[in-house]
Amino acid sequence: MRTAIVAITRNGARLGRKLRENLAGTHLYISRRYSGNCDNVQSFEPEELKTLITSLWKGYDGFVFVMATGIAVRMIAPLLESKETDPAVVVMDDAGRFAVSLLSGHLGGGNELAERCAFVTGARAVITTATDANNLPSFDMLAKEQGWGIDDISRVKQLNTLLLDDEEIAVVDPGGRTRSWLHGRGRITFYDTFAEAVTSTAKGFLFVTNRHLPPQTSPPSLLILRPRNLVLGIGCNRGTAADEIEAFVLSHLKRVFLSPKSVSCIASVSAKRDETGLIEYSKRLGVPFLCFKNDQLKGIEFPSPPSKHALAAIGVAGVAEPAAILASGGGRLLLKKVKSENVTLAVAELKEVA
Repeated sequence: MRTAIVAITRNGARLGRKLRENLAGTHLYISRRYSGNCDNVQSFEPEELKTLITSLWKGYDGFVFVMATGIAVRMIAPLLESKETDPAVVVMDDAGRFAVSLLSGHLGGGNELAERCAFVTGARAVITTATDANNLPSFDMLAKEQGWGIDDISRVKQLNTLLLDDEEIAVVDPGGRTRSWLHGRGRITFYDTFAEAVTSTAKGFLFVTNRHLPPQTSPPSLLILRPRNLVLGIGCNRGTAADEIEAFVLSHLKRVFLSPKSVSCIASVSAKRDETGLIEYSKRLGVPFLCFKNDQLKGIEFPSPPSKHALAAIGVAGVAEPAAILASGGGRLLLKKVKSENVTLAVAELKEVA
């Protein structure tokens, strides 16, 4: 976590230096009158505090403000956007007695950052998120720790509230990871199918799936977490734009009821490693773009007939299906090769590791 430590008092500067020396990935900013001649410290004039924080806001994953909570709140209030994107914020008092997790405690890692600051300085970590205070799991932390996507962030609060109110929550998780994570905390009931869950008496529902569920079949108190277990095997003609690739992929994912939020990577052939459309589309999805050598693809059996076009162009009998199978670790194809004038696509599901 890239963390900025900002201190405005003499004692704050002392605490800041201790944090900087013991926490990896930290950068220290100290009011000029207390910065001294220390290396690796950036100083600022006291009247520049608000401008400094604004300039740093998008560049760090977390902030530790050694100052009064009121000052920190006034400085960051205009910068807040969403719990999905806001950085973690911890506030420490000048005497180093408390490390308060102020913002993005779960998804942003604020609670963890507060604990680390407390450990280094001997302060007491102050965690106010209700689930943590009541020793209950929280569904946004479940998603974060498992690396899953969240379909609708507003549903997290709804289900966490039901958990705090001791209401039953029905869970469908074919992979089974939620069983060990939840540790029997809260009124959690597990079901094998969506149909069984939605006809139960539960007040809330948690589905872990890469499947797209039509809104008309989904209960209003449903939280969907997206395991990133889909691989897009893609081949394309040279110069195909990212917009065209994206439109083709989304139309076919929708057709087979798969969610783009579950995509883990895009896979293709080495000849496409500099294909700007594929590179741009992978950036849009925020996933890796993997390219395999011809010999690797030739060693993979795939169901569709060999492509004369691919053989003539790049020397392999197919790209989309073998690339998807290879990148998924031998997982099953959920969508066999489909093609348009410029794009070929196959979708595989990551093979579960026993």
